[in-house]
Amino acid sequence: MATLKKIGFIGTGIMGAAMAGHLMDAGFEISVYNRTKAKAQELINRGAKWCDTVSECAKNQDIVISIVGYPKDVEQIYFAEDGIINSAQVGTYLVDMTTSSPILAEKIFTAAKEKNLHAVDAPVTGGDVGAKNATLTILVGGEEEDFNALKPVFEIIGKNIVYEGKAGAGQKTKIANQIAIAGTLAGVCEAFAYAKASGLDVEKVYSAISTGAASSFQMTGVARQGLDGNVKPGFMLKHLAKDLSIGNETATAYGATLPILSMVLHEVRKMEESGFGAEGTQALLAYYGVI
Repeated sequence: MATLKKIGFIGTGIMGAAMAGHLMDAGFEISVYNRTKAKAQELINRGAKWCDTVSECAKNQDIVISIVGYPKDVEQIYFAEDGIINSAQVGTYLVDMTTSSPILAEKIFTAAKEKNLHAVDAPVTGGDVGAKNATLTILVGGEEEDFNALKPVFEIIGKNIVYEGKAGAGQKTKIANQIAIAGTLAGVCEAFAYAKASGLDVEKVYSAISTGAASSFQMTGVARQGLDGNVKPGFMLKHLAKDLSIGNETATAYGATLPILSMVLHEVRKMEESGFGAEGTQALLAYYGVI
């Protein structure tokens, strides 16, 4: 197999910019495209090639990596007439790292295979901190031989890299992760809402329960920021809403009944409607009146 050297990277937001930077540091030739060029400027200053279109970024690459906002964005960049599927050269590896629909991941895989392209879905967890520190968890669906070919690349940006199974399996696993986060975060918010309503000192309660059986990253890493008055996003509330919407829709398709998912989805949508969508998920504490 030829050495993989050239990467087209589409989506240089909070996560993507850091990930592309690590790949540049490792010696890959990086071309970048983002709807807002300013978000790619630091990478361009470091030597990344700017592309004016998705098509330009996808052409003549060994790998094309995408990490964009919503499933509709994924659909557009892959299936537009001048999108990735029609622009990539035969043999290119297509890696969508957006948290997106598993059904769409299967569609991309099938379309790519028809054109002799290698598509995998590889959503990540770990937030902006994981992207900056190259400690992301990467959940991969697709052909196992493609996973094996790409694993050295994944190891540059992540630590826990898991082959989950056939196309769509990475996305399904990521949604399972988001469902677990949602329930945990809502439980933490309810705990502090109860503490506040009952007249307890929230900080004393935090000190008492945050190191015991109730401890979790959602408490010590996420809610802690909110209790400190910091709602800056490591992971935006509107993106949690998107992920839980995918989970809710596909759960229905798969015949699963998930009442906690439905409840938290309702809560984060209400927060998004109230203008908190671009804040971090710790802003859910405001829904419960804790902050």
